[in-house]
Amino acid sequence: MKIILWLILGYLVGSIPWALIIGKVFYNTDIRTKGSGNLGGTNAGRVLGTKVGIIVILLDASKAFLMMVLCNAISPEYCRYVGLAVCIGHCFPVFANFKGGKAVACAMGYILGVGLFITHDVIFTFVFPVLVWALVLGLTKYMSLASISGVWTAAIMGFLTYKDTQLAVLVTILAAFITFMHRANIKRLFNGTESKVSFLK
Repeated sequence: MKIILWLILGYLVGSIPWALIIGKVFYNTDIRTKGSGNLGGTNAGRVLGTKVGIIVILLDASKAFLMMVLCNAISPEYCRYVGLAVCIGHCFPVFANFKGGKAVACAMGYILGVGLFITHDVIFTFVFPVLVWALVLGLTKYMSLASISGVWTAAIMGFLTYKDTQLAVLVTILAAFITFMHRANIKRLFNGTESKVSFLK
């Protein structure tokens, strides 16, 4: 019963649509009607500016990370699951008609929590995947390709460095889920029509 409560709480926290809130409160703009319509940091950056995009990314990442901080303090055995529930909530938010983002920032917050509270290895669990993400983004300017590369690096590092096979499987499932959420982007990448991050052009 306790794990169900944690999963519900994680999902609800993940459902907080920071991009939508910031857009409406400070810019009188519903970013669901602009750009890609996605409630994530990349679209927020395109529509509302780079600073807003960065703020949204940090807030979205904090949703998963802070929930894992809380869960680790109270019920550490469920920490690995609550972060995943946040990612699901971000993609299908109950507070935004179940149309959210693609959970990349949430995933980064999740693997940071995994590194700090479960594997106790932040370098391979978090830093290395983020460096791969940054490298691919810098070289290609494609946020989608960088995001997919980053989460799959985390999954590969899981099987190479984690002593906990179940945890490695969970991170791999998350990587597969995020890849699925980017299926339209992948098609555009192959067609050569994917948009690049404007401030890195």
